[in-house]
Amino acid sequence: MEKTASSALSRCREEAGMLRTRLCDVLGIEVPLIGAPYGPFDQVELAAAVCESGGLGSLGTAVRPVSDLRRQWARMRELTDRPFAINHTLRPLNEEAFQATLDERPAAISFHLGVADDLVERAHDAGILWIQQVMDVRQAEQAVRAGVDVIVAQGGEAGGQGGEVSTVVLVPQVVDIAAGTPVVAAGGIADGRGLAAALVLGAQGVAIGTRLLASVEMSIAEEWKSRIVAAEARDTIKLAHSDRFMPPFSRPDAYGFPRSLRTPFLEDVEAHPERVQPAEAGPRIVEAMLAGRGHEFLPFTGQSAALVHDILPAAEIVRRIVDDAETILHRTAEACTQAAPH
Repeated sequence: MEKTASSALSRCREEAGMLRTRLCDVLGIEVPLIGAPYGPFDQVELAAAVCESGGLGSLGTAVRPVSDLRRQWARMRELTDRPFAINHTLRPLNEEAFQATLDERPAAISFHLGVADDLVERAHDAGILWIQQVMDVRQAEQAVRAGVDVIVAQGGEAGGQGGEVSTVVLVPQVVDIAAGTPVVAAGGIADGRGLAAALVLGAQGVAIGTRLLASVEMSIAEEWKSRIVAAEARDTIKLAHSDRFMPPFSRPDAYGFPRSLRTPFLEDVEAHPERVQPAEAGPRIVEAMLAGRGHEFLPFTGQSAALVHDILPAAEIVRRIVDDAETILHRTAEACTQAAPH
């Protein structure tokens, strides 16, 4: 343990009292933390706050018209001049939105639910970094071959769409495969203990989703935030029948299963999937999401909701996570040193 805690510290540089890893150098940020993208939900204020706090804010693109996305990106640039990421997925890929993103030239494109070599190449040709989320070892190997710049190893604890392997098992495997590419841990991380653990596992940072959903700046219903604060880990469920109401995948090897808080709609889908007609359910959910009522059907939330006890400004969340991780790593290294035989 002494070696592990000390090596995690040695991979970090302390600047102005903050942990800094190579991930920060690659992305041009100050602290090793990425704010997760939330698909169709407007998160400009949250993403800008994460950027201004030294992390990398992210913006989703799912189901939004390109004109709306461009307005969001313009607002983002008014709020911050720091690097941010724009997210795309293969459920499905919106080619018009992807090309608009290339034209926008964000610092990075983040991508999940599959590895797309051709899209990585297009982004690199445009001078844009590529952050690839992976859910298993096979995808990690694909990401390395594609030459991505950052790999996010997301465990099955995460909210939104993901796989089944736990974060603590997946991250070391991906680190071993990554061949020097910075690895970011995601899933089940909501405080400084999670960041410290990720660094000990060999990651260079973390991606935070559920904890930032329960932030002042996130523009979702207060009811959803309150449910996160009140939730236990087992209050979230993995949705095996999401194909009945989620958009289709663009490519045959793409996959992912959402994790969400329970709703009457989801419980009915899981109990009686044959009753749900995709042609009716999908558009109804999209309409609700764009109207700010997505939580009534599909309140994406990870198991780390059990670690979220309040709704705070994003800057306070980021500061606490980074400061607490630094304190934990120092105390662990010192305790192990003192306990070691002399």
